[in-house]
Amino acid sequence: MNTKLSSPSNDDSVSFKGNDRLLYGIVMGVIAFWLFAQTTLNVAPEMQRDLGMDSNTMNIAVAITSLFSGIFIVVMGGLADRVGRLRITRVGFYLSIAGSMLVAITPPGGLSVPVMLVGRALQGLSAACIMPASLALLKAYWDGAERQRAVSIWSIGSWGGSGLCSLVGGLMTQSFGWRSIFWVAIAASILGLWLMRGTPESRAETRGVYKFDVPGVLTFMITMVALQVLVTQGNKLGWTSPIGVGLMAVTVIFGLLFYRIESKSANAFFDFSLFRNPTYTGATVSNFLLNAVAGTLIVSLQLVQLGGNLNAQQAGMLTLGYAIGIIAFIRVGEKLLQRFGARKPMIWGCLINGLSIILLSPANLLLSQYKILAIIGYTLFGIGLAFYATPSTDAALSSLPAAQTGSGSGIYKMASSLGAAFGVAVSAAIFTALGANDSSVRWLEGVITFAGRQDNLAVRGAAIIALGFNVLMVVVAILSITLTVPSRKAETAT
Repeated sequence: MNTKLSSPSNDDSVSFKGNDRLLYGIVMGVIAFWLFAQTTLNVAPEMQRDLGMDSNTMNIAVAITSLFSGIFIVVMGGLADRVGRLRITRVGFYLSIAGSMLVAITPPGGLSVPVMLVGRALQGLSAACIMPASLALLKAYWDGAERQRAVSIWSIGSWGGSGLCSLVGGLMTQSFGWRSIFWVAIAASILGLWLMRGTPESRAETRGVYKFDVPGVLTFMITMVALQVLVTQGNKLGWTSPIGVGLMAVTVIFGLLFYRIESKSANAFFDFSLFRNPTYTGATVSNFLLNAVAGTLIVSLQLVQLGGNLNAQQAGMLTLGYAIGIIAFIRVGEKLLQRFGARKPMIWGCLINGLSIILLSPANLLLSQYKILAIIGYTLFGIGLAFYATPSTDAALSSLPAAQTGSGSGIYKMASSLGAAFGVAVSAAIFTALGANDSSVRWLEGVITFAGRQDNLAVRGAAIIALGFNVLMVVVAILSITLTVPSRKAETAT
């Protein structure tokens, strides 16, 4: 649509329909995070050498962004409903600019650690603002097929950016240095703010005086910090160690306390009644599980490096089809949604993902054979996510009440980050534990014939079992969709 933007006012917000300028402005914020801020997953070693940091500190700098995003994403989504979705989106842009600038100017030496950690934390906060608030704007200012198109373009920025970030980060670092990545992120955020200018504010209608839900937010933050640290660091800390058990206890105790507070609060920022809607529940649960199969990537990439002696660049090139598949087929998922409803393309996307993991599983083959299957498998992995992304996001958005679009979007996106963290942590734990003990997978030799080298059977067997865990999560995702998301006929009947 090419509706002309008008100046902000309450009357304008009722009649305003989103246009491409606003849409692409929102996408700039998504890209600033997924395409640029997340490049640290790949360029961290170069940053570490340049700044003189130790590896543990650099790992914290990489992880802290996702941690802050996961902790605050529901809080900022709920706040967006109350104080304004456009306002919180803009706050996210400003935080992105500030965080990227701190990272870009991080000096070597003594100040590198605090400057880098604060910058990365601000980037995480920016994502916590932009992701739910921008999805709420899509719900507020686009309807029907136009909203589905908007969600597709938003998903290209999000899913496509995450698929390309390692490749883009490597190329930019090689050509211009790693700092150039974050200057480009600043430029993208400034462009986004400019494109969004003149958009009227959108917020939920409220009755009475709004009181910020301090007890709910505090208990939620404690629960999320404990859970995120447990999921991401449990393998290093030890799941049954005093620290691991303590984190489990804190997660359960404060999680139950949070549920009790929110169930009774009139100003609860996290509304559990959203899960009474089966479509929203199915979209959110399957979103968690399909993001959890990100563990497939870490296992398969470590397999070809540890078991096949490929370097990181050679292994990364096998995944090129993953990013291409997402970007090329996102709009196909949108068209499938419009023709068949959300349920079928969501299931088809999961089935394609399951097939891709199966193709990545035969670690018993020769490396030359496995690389061919890997290229096909990674491409199908991207296509499966592309089929799933728009139908799932639209199903979640369309089932949310107008007053809770921001908080509901925050919960949906939190499922993404928690799912990815959970899947990577569990898959890596299975792979590492079994790969370190040859006897734990020796029984596979009686079931599968391993071609080629025989000195790496523990690593190859561990990969097969860890990837089997990811297939199981896809099966559960399909079951959750089948049981909760209605078919097109059922939607029409109601």
